[in-house]
Amino acid sequence: MAKNMMEEFEALLQESFEIDTPQEGSVVKGKVIAIEAGQAIIDVGYKMEGRVDLKEFANPGEAPEITVGDEVEVFLRAAENARGEAVISREMARREEAWDRLEKAYANEERVDGAIFNRVKGGFTVDLGGAVAFLPGSQVDVRPVRDAGPLMGLKQPFQILKMDRRRGNIVVSRRAILEESRAEQRAEVIGNLTEGQTVDGVVKNITEYGAFVDLGGVDGLLHVTDMAWRRVNHPSEILSIGETVKVQVIKINKDTHRISLGMKQLQEDPWDLVAAKYPLNSVHKGRVTNITDYGAFVELEPGVEGLVHVSEMSWTKKNVHPGKIVSTSQEVDVMVLEIDGAKRRVSLGLKQTMRNPWEVFSETHPEGTEVEGEVKNITEFGLFIGLPGDIDGMVHLSDLSWDERGEDAIQGYKKGDIVKAVVSEVDVDKERISLSIKALGGDKFAEAVGGVKRGSVITVNVTSIEDGGIEVEYEGMKSFIRRSDLARDRADQRPERFSVGDKVDVRVTNIDSKTRKLGLSIKAREIAEEKEAVEQYGSSDSGASLGDILGAALKGDK
Repeated sequence: MAKNMMEEFEALLQESFEIDTPQEGSVVKGKVIAIEAGQAIIDVGYKMEGRVDLKEFANPGEAPEITVGDEVEVFLRAAENARGEAVISREMARREEAWDRLEKAYANEERVDGAIFNRVKGGFTVDLGGAVAFLPGSQVDVRPVRDAGPLMGLKQPFQILKMDRRRGNIVVSRRAILEESRAEQRAEVIGNLTEGQTVDGVVKNITEYGAFVDLGGVDGLLHVTDMAWRRVNHPSEILSIGETVKVQVIKINKDTHRISLGMKQLQEDPWDLVAAKYPLNSVHKGRVTNITDYGAFVELEPGVEGLVHVSEMSWTKKNVHPGKIVSTSQEVDVMVLEIDGAKRRVSLGLKQTMRNPWEVFSETHPEGTEVEGEVKNITEFGLFIGLPGDIDGMVHLSDLSWDERGEDAIQGYKKGDIVKAVVSEVDVDKERISLSIKALGGDKFAEAVGGVKRGSVITVNVTSIEDGGIEVEYEGMKSFIRRSDLARDRADQRPERFSVGDKVDVRVTNIDSKTRKLGLSIKAREIAEEKEAVEQYGSSDSGASLGDILGAALKGDK
């Protein structure tokens, strides 16, 4: 019987050992029985004790909170080591506990608390209460973080983006938390804003096209065109980062949460008084603010600009870039030509503030005035001569010479020559001045034939004998008498019966002002004389012969 009792006792004892002895690789509860040499001695049951470094009981950046008598959970790695002690770890216990907790949070898309405790390549490491997670640099904040020092060791919420327990991999995001919070804050702020409302904001950022203004958790865009009524080349001209400004809410997009702001809307619109202050044809001083290919913009006052079109810049410089006539910031006098209040446009004129040079020239140089100038250009139809007032006059081919063809006469001129001419016509509307070089000495032909009429008999000098007739001269004007006009009788129509220097009476048959030629005929003179003699001294009916009549006429002349 005693033997049976011993066997039963051994079985119960063995069963007790199996129940009380912790299983290796599991989390067990233990009690701190001593703290020495930076370690906590923990009794995990069945007279098994192990040692754990105190730092394993501390959160990153914090001092360990552990005292004798505390009950803690540890991970039993081995029941006994070479010194007969249990191999335990508080850190591994916390990790197992943390993984269980984090997996539930990840499945429920809940936030988890953690603290950034170290910087690694590409980001940071975060302690999530026993499990270490990776925080990518792009997930730290909504904007790039230059100094992460203030964030280190700070307990804050994170969102788990990805986790793999088998590989021990967890990726978290702080940015997702901030964006969610920011979105809530933006929605709240935007909900309290209305279009047309005036609010205070702080200039947060400045770009080429405007500035972003913080309205207390939400940013609004203040476009450069809404900063002032005047032209603003860059926002930094009137704003600086950190400056507090008063702005008006122009537009709110509820879907995108975008807010458009304006500053000039809080100021008086200068265009309300433009029509009254700048009547048509009035002259004002302005400042050139911008120069383009098609003209120059001139500021009449802050917020009011007008365009001087290239066609209204100069009377004489037609095909010149505006930048060669005016320069930026230059003060100029301009005339108001047109105002379009609806389109907020003012058309200005620069040349209208100066007298029309063609008008001035017509007053100071009436027709017939002699002028002198430089040959500026030579074309196929004439010469262009520079005149006072920076204008040109044209001498047409037909006005170059009395005696030569225009095509021949123009060969005697070159650019740069100083020539004299006579003003023959000034057309102010068409901006044209006609000049004549051949009129300098007067019209010799008109002077020579001033008293001569068709049918007149004049005396000419023979200057040349040719086969077809003779060349004669009258008052310096040369004409040619054809062989058939040299005499009434064919036998006498011989050029050789005349000599150079002979004086001959001829009858004028034609006066051509265009070709500047006289039509002359000896034959016509003889026929006219014969007719006159017949009328005075007889007729064929009286029986008198032609010789008798002519003889009588000659005696009468004597």
